Amino acid sequence: MNPLIIAEAANPEWVSVPLVGWSHARAIQKVIGGHLVTQIRNAEAIERSGVDPSEFTAIDSEAVASAMWKIGDFLSGDAGKGWTTKMAASALPYYYFERLLWKQFGPRIKSGEFSLVHRVTPLSPTMPSLIARKCAKHRVPFVVGPLNGGLPWPREFDAERRREREWLSYLRSAYKLLPYYRSTRKYASAIICGSQHTLAQMPAWAKDKIIYLPENGVDLDRFSGQRSHTAALPIKAVFLGRLVPYKGCDIVLESAAELIKQGKLILEIVGDGPERQALENQTAELGIQHGVTFAGNVPHEQVVDKLVNKDLLTFPSIREFGGGVILEAMTVGLPSMAVNYGGPAELMTASTAFPIELGSRSEIVDRMRAGLEQVVSNPTIIAEKSQACVDRVRKLFTWEAKARQIEQIYSWVLGKTEKPTISFE
Repeated sequence: MNPLIIAEAANPEWVSVPLVGWSHARAIQKVIGGHLVTQIRNAEAIERSGVDPSEFTAIDSEAVASAMWKIGDFLSGDAGKGWTTKMAASALPYYYFERLLWKQFGPRIKSGEFSLVHRVTPLSPTMPSLIARKCAKHRVPFVVGPLNGGLPWPREFDAERRREREWLSYLRSAYKLLPYYRSTRKYASAIICGSQHTLAQMPAWAKDKIIYLPENGVDLDRFSGQRSHTAALPIKAVFLGRLVPYKGCDIVLESAAELIKQGKLILEIVGDGPERQALENQTAELGIQHGVTFAGNVPHEQVVDKLVNKDLLTFPSIREFGGGVILEAMTVGLPSMAVNYGGPAELMTASTAFPIELGSRSEIVDRMRAGLEQVVSNPTIIAEKSQACVDRVRKLFTWEAKARQIEQIYSWVLGKTEKPTISFE
């Protein structure tokens, strides 16, 4: 197989979507082969990673992308907020990117040089493709995904929604009016859905071409360490993520306050963002400064060092699309206590985590407090879940495993096999 892999966002030195895009694309190249097409902003980082220049092409769409990115930043306001607004602003640059891509690669696609075309990023299901129909016209299978996004804001957290500057999220369904929205789904040979929510939002007539495959995976070279100590009091908890309202770090502080005061738990907060000062103030008001450490931002390759010596990941995000942090913690044998909604709910199991049911903020605080008290009263429960975490990740969620799963999808769209059933139980 010789796929043309489109990942406009694919960067080994960044996090979030660019890192997911890079990890998917590179794993596919290593397992299956193919050529990567990305945006020019990623070129230097990819070269620094040691990839041969012949294995990728960087398209310069900065004439449109740079200006629209600045507009998106301006409209969204605070750094790290207004994700829906930024995605809306990126629609025009992506159309331009695909236009340039087809101009450069269209003749090669038409000639049959590539066995299929796979658009990995954008991950957002709101972003249509100009070339899906063109590929179908020339009988070249077009695969799109993993698509993931649009997880509804819990109605109990509308205040957090406004604090996140998610004003456009109230009008999100308008994306179905975008040019090429229907044709992307109509002419795709396979649609990979990265979440159950995204799958449920797909039109009924497209169901036969849909495959469920969670978007996130883990790089075992980067997360090679493993938790080996026995949990004991004080329990060492960690929060890892951007300090923005929906991530729920304030919930962790309130839930853990009494246990921290009693010396039964200590907490390290890894990450930074616009809420940091408010969280530091909350820590002082609760009188728990002695048991809370703010580590700030940590390079992604050093995150493993912050996880292996901990006992529990506390992560009550109330609107998490993917939940890659859950997998990263599981990789080193660290169970999570997270809200059972969105991405985390599809990664955790009762044997690997302490799921907290979604509710109002006060209900989540009470449920997390009860969960932390359970762990403090019986630290051996950590060990029971630790190995199950490692086993689940290594079986299903390494990037190599995901590339093997995608290989099954490729074989199906090329008519070599039946539609695969990929289980994540």
